[in-house]
Amino acid sequence: MQHTTASSRRFPLARPALAAAAATLALAACAPMTPMYSQDSLADAVKVPAGHKVALQTVGIGEILYECRAKKDMPGQFEWAFVGPDAVLKDRSGQPVGRYYGPPATWESNDGSKVTGAQVAVAPAGTGNIPYQLVKANPATGMGAMTQTTYIQRVATQGGVAPTEQCDMGKAGSRQKVRYQADYIFWKAS
Repeated sequence: MQHTTASSRRFPLARPALAAAAATLALAACAPMTPMYSQDSLADAVKVPAGHKVALQTVGIGEILYECRAKKDMPGQFEWAFVGPDAVLKDRSGQPVGRYYGPPATWESNDGSKVTGAQVAVAPAGTGNIPYQLVKANPATGMGAMTQTTYIQRVATQGGVAPTEQCDMGKAGSRQKVRYQADYIFWKAS
């Protein structure tokens, strides 16, 4: 014998619809949420100006290449010079969404859109970490995630500073890769 209630007789689809709604809410509660991004703790120099909103948050994990070179206008002195990055960009759930490489510094989405830019400012990020950075984006190529990007921030940096090994005439031209990680926050005009 099947037990029915007055509401199930009047609304036969109510029970399945309620079950589906409950399942959707349960899945939404379990889904990873993108944390709200705040610039409050950043130095003013690397804050994005008002009138822009966060469009994409990524974590870059990879290496920075350095080369031992003669210092400009300083005969007989050498330094580890930045050559370029090579990193995978992942979303907040850890899924690869693009690459960061250079020169020139290029952020490329898996959808084929990409953007380059010019450094506006840097701010210290603690001993052993490359500095925080603010980049003004050039117009993007391709249509996709990078389209209409106006600024890119590099924050939450870990590692990536020039090698500590001595750089001198005997090592001129040698290259070293240094591991690093940083959050890259992409902004668009609001």
